[in-house]
Amino acid sequence: MQELKTFRGPVFRVAGSPEAIGRQLGAHVKPIFADYMAQSSAWQAVSLWRGSAFAQQLRAAATHHFAAYVAEIDAMAHALDWSADDLFLWNCRGELIHNAPDGCTTLAVCTPDAGLIAHNEDGDPWLHGRCGLVEVQPEGKPGFVSFYYPGSLPGHTFAATRAGLAQAINNVRIREPRVGVPRMILARAVLDCATLGEALALLRDTPRASGFHHTIGGTDEAGEARVYSVEATAQRSSAREVSTPSGHANHLIHTGCEREVQIVTDSSRDRQARLAELLPALGAQPGGAAFVQVLQDRAGAGLPIFRDDPHDPDGENTLATACMRVEPRGVAFDVWQGGERTLGRFIDSNARHVDGATR
Repeated sequence: MQELKTFRGPVFRVAGSPEAIGRQLGAHVKPIFADYMAQSSAWQAVSLWRGSAFAQQLRAAATHHFAAYVAEIDAMAHALDWSADDLFLWNCRGELIHNAPDGCTTLAVCTPDAGLIAHNEDGDPWLHGRCGLVEVQPEGKPGFVSFYYPGSLPGHTFAATRAGLAQAINNVRIREPRVGVPRMILARAVLDCATLGEALALLRDTPRASGFHHTIGGTDEAGEARVYSVEATAQRSSAREVSTPSGHANHLIHTGCEREVQIVTDSSRDRQARLAELLPALGAQPGGAAFVQVLQDRAGAGLPIFRDDPHDPDGENTLATACMRVEPRGVAFDVWQGGERTLGRFIDSNARHVDGATR
């Protein structure tokens, strides 16, 4: 079994056309991809959908609305020596298996100075030390830095863009998907948006196949930081502006969600309850350090926020923690993996440069 040691090192940079980006991402993770999928019970369940009418309809919807991302998946599959149809299925796992093993907890607040988003990325424990950060520069788009799972489109985890946007994603387990754009493709599309308003409209107006919770921060037309909690599902899109400290685990909580059939796991319920206990003590304007401390919490009566139990009932462990501070001139972006700070950057949205290096 191979470790991709460089994956936890410097940010891996890719650029160009959708096909070029897909080829580079696939080649980067090829040393570990076969072992990853061989041990994945989620892939075993997803693969049962090969050749199904629903899978074909999802691909047709994705191609109609976002052909570039389908091309990226196909090129990634070629670099991995995988079937393009199989890799597309893998990128539709939230639509095809309702209890996909992608968890996460997100905290958010907005002050007069900045928006703050902090996030635990929870996933397959096998991926410990085998995930990392990618910097993606698509032709004609702002570009972004994202946490990246092997074989998946970047964007369904946490990311910051050179358009001044930050996004963190929470898995929600929708029982009744429908034909529409798969959620991982929609999450990636947000990262190519030029403005916060464009991102919110995209989530509102695009026909959705299942659902994610998106926490999105950026600046409005007046240059003021804003943060939104968006539950964008097959049935509805609910956007709430965040001002006071708030948190979201892995089930729908906005008003109106009662009409949508979903799976609420014990872990998600316990983490949401623990957030309700911890957040009021932080005051109206907590800093990033306070949010990160909450995300490292292992106490409480139920299952913990920070997840490192190899026998976690959802089959998920915390792979990374991110803290993103959205300011009028860009996003301050910090990431921790395995107790180690692996990224500290400011992504300047005005000069289009990262860490002072003009692009």
